Amino acid sequence: MTYTTGAITGGMTSLIGASGVMIIVPILTMFFKVNVHTAIGTSLFVDVIASLTVSYSYYKNDNIDLKSGTWIALTSVIGAQLGALFANRMKEGKLSFSFGIFLVIGGLSMFYNSFKERNDLSDTARGLIHFKKEWQKISAVLITGLGIGILSGLFGAGGGVMVLIALIILMSFPLHKAIGTSTLIMSITAFSSAAGYAARDNINLKLGSFLAVGAVLSGILGSRYANKINEKTLRSVVGICFMAMGIAMTVLAIIE
Repeated sequence: MTYTTGAITGGMTSLIGASGVMIIVPILTMFFKVNVHTAIGTSLFVDVIASLTVSYSYYKNDNIDLKSGTWIALTSVIGAQLGALFANRMKEGKLSFSFGIFLVIGGLSMFYNSFKERNDLSDTARGLIHFKKEWQKISAVLITGLGIGILSGLFGAGGGVMVLIALIILMSFPLHKAIGTSTLIMSITAFSSAAGYAARDNINLKLGSFLAVGAVLSGILGSRYANKINEKTLRSVVGICFMAMGIAMTVLAIIE
């Protein structure tokens, strides 16, 4: 099951730039009986490896612009440490419940967006926000990065999808370059969060290593064929799965 879970994680990262947290955490907590803090820390560990593998594939196709995304990466690292600190102070049941709600919201978001073509989203989004001065744009990006980092540290999400949206809306990135850049930034944010969890001994390296093997293999294959898969259908299926797992985790947290 660990290899399969890792494979799904790598595939998601390569195809839609999403963190594997929504798959790994429910699997580890519900089937491997790992406490939620360790499950989140382990998911971040896998995220680092999977996103680095995927971002390298995008880099080879000249679809990464780290210079423009550096602003988000800087504050996301700080936010990730804050999030990890908050998570460590939360009780097990409360964190499980919060993560379940987060999972349901993420699934609803993905399912809703599956009805919109991504290209249409990017074209529309570029017209939503206009900055008259450069400092306004930079300030917005810095605040966005901080928020993404806090969510990453709190829930174990590397923030790939959130970074992707920020790059498209705030920085007018072309779609493929936004995916590649957001994946690389996700690896940086996830590393910062993982370090925070590791310092508190909340990473299972054995399980994480097995998961990472599957994530790397599927990440490489997924990156090669990313443009050949119907994204609309994929996002609908993944969104439904996320909502189902989120509801399951929330119910279990309430029962326990």
